[in-house]
Amino acid sequence: MLSYAMTLDSDVRSDDQLFNCDGVQVVVDVQSLPAINGLTLDYSEDLTGGGFRFHNPNALRSCGCGNSFSLGETTP
Repeated sequence: MLSYAMTLDSDVRSDDQLFNCDGVQVVVDVQSLPAINGLTLDYSEDLTGGGFRFHNPNALRSCGCGNSFSLGETTP
């Protein structure tokens, strides 16, 4: 399983990809790009509270909380 991590970071490496999303700069390391290509991120609130919701078209499976995902079948 893979997981999403969002942190504040001021260190941008030369091979990182930098995106401008409505005035917010988003840095993605080059190894993660194939796993999150096409991902959309929403913020919503419900009865259990608010939080970010990841919508990843590449994820074949995800956990109930939506923070972990798998790109394919894993073998034991």
